[in-house]
Amino acid sequence: MRPARVTMFGFLGGVTIGTGLLLLPIAKSGPGGSTLIEAFFTAVSAICVTGHIIVDTATHWTVFGQVVILLLIQVGGFGVMTFASIIGIAVVRRLSLSSRLTTAAETRAIGVGDIRTVVLSVVKISLVVEGVTALVLFLWFWLHYGRTPLDAAWIGVFHAVSSFNNAGFSLFSDNLMGYVDDPVVSLTICAAVIIGGLGFPVIMQVLKHAGRPLRWTMNTRIVLWATPVLLVAGTAFITAVEWSSPGTLGPLPWPEKLLAGFFQSVQTRTAGFNSVDIGAMSDATLFGMSALMFIGGGPASTAGGIKVTTFAVLLFILIAEVRGDGAVTVFGKRLARSVHRQAISVVLLAVGVVVVTTIAIMLLSGERLALVLFETVSAFGTVGLSAGITADLPVAAQLLLAALMFIGRLGPITFASALALRERRVLYQLPKERPIIG
Repeated sequence: MRPARVTMFGFLGGVTIGTGLLLLPIAKSGPGGSTLIEAFFTAVSAICVTGHIIVDTATHWTVFGQVVILLLIQVGGFGVMTFASIIGIAVVRRLSLSSRLTTAAETRAIGVGDIRTVVLSVVKISLVVEGVTALVLFLWFWLHYGRTPLDAAWIGVFHAVSSFNNAGFSLFSDNLMGYVDDPVVSLTICAAVIIGGLGFPVIMQVLKHAGRPLRWTMNTRIVLWATPVLLVAGTAFITAVEWSSPGTLGPLPWPEKLLAGFFQSVQTRTAGFNSVDIGAMSDATLFGMSALMFIGGGPASTAGGIKVTTFAVLLFILIAEVRGDGAVTVFGKRLARSVHRQAISVVLLAVGVVVVTTIAIMLLSGERLALVLFETVSAFGTVGLSAGITADLPVAAQLLLAALMFIGRLGPITFASALALRERRVLYQLPKERPIIG
């Protein structure tokens, strides 16, 4: 099978295993077990590192259930085929050609020869970032909030894995709203989210050529340029619109307003934590955050969305077209024509699935456009932020959101490639003709 199809079936296998484990009575608090939709939706959300929930993670699941969710998040963050490669390296000390091909496709590696190095680097980066994040949160919850060492350690580990993998699952019923004024919790979570959203190729290249930015690829430069721009723009927009809102930033002192605005801007990088009530935000804020969630993070990262590189490529194409340039140039390099087509294809497919799903859920639930669009974009972008309607949606609408999370995690192009029927390239070309545009 082609790598895209193997990856899709790998994620489906992970969803199946996760659903089975979460259906066990030991995974649910109280008598009996979870319903099929509760287990299935949670498993999809976890392995797709989204964070959408229809039951409270803190109270519905036992420690066993929370451990299952944590493992699904970690596997989903690595990528199912990358995780399989990790096991292969650990057990048999080598990778087959098919394993290298599927892992290269999933990690967006350029070649298959260096896959072992790439996989080991992914593991090291993940463990280091998650370890540092967990340590900071453990010490803070233990020494500052007076939690027991075991409780503080579990909070630290769970939120470290959830934040670096941009999952947004939390062990608190109100997510992180209770820590809206805590800079240590907020900024530690934000740092892990931002690093995870850069993408493993960018992180590895920055570490390798830290003092030599001229050796950075176009991909690395775009991600490192677009990320701070979107973070600053998102912070300014959310803070300005919600500054006086009584349900969100209004009651906070101005330093905490800035902190909360920055925190929510970071979460639109597809993390899904929230320190204020998303449902109390204005429709304008929800729409602006939807745009940021749709863009998402870096390619081959734990984030979702169409990716900042896709957005930047379309922006550079627009600039070149307005200026009348014959070629699109990005940081002194000419952009390949195939990249133009791929970027346009990703956006059109993404817009298509979001629009269709939004209309379908509106018809099924009767909810207003602003709330449904926010939920669907959040699901597609594997963000997990919610305006509070997901748990009350009909089962059919919840299944549509689960499908959207799955498509968003694989990526529209990968998902379409996995479903494509044609196995061979067409070896001929038809005559050209130009329609009128605009």
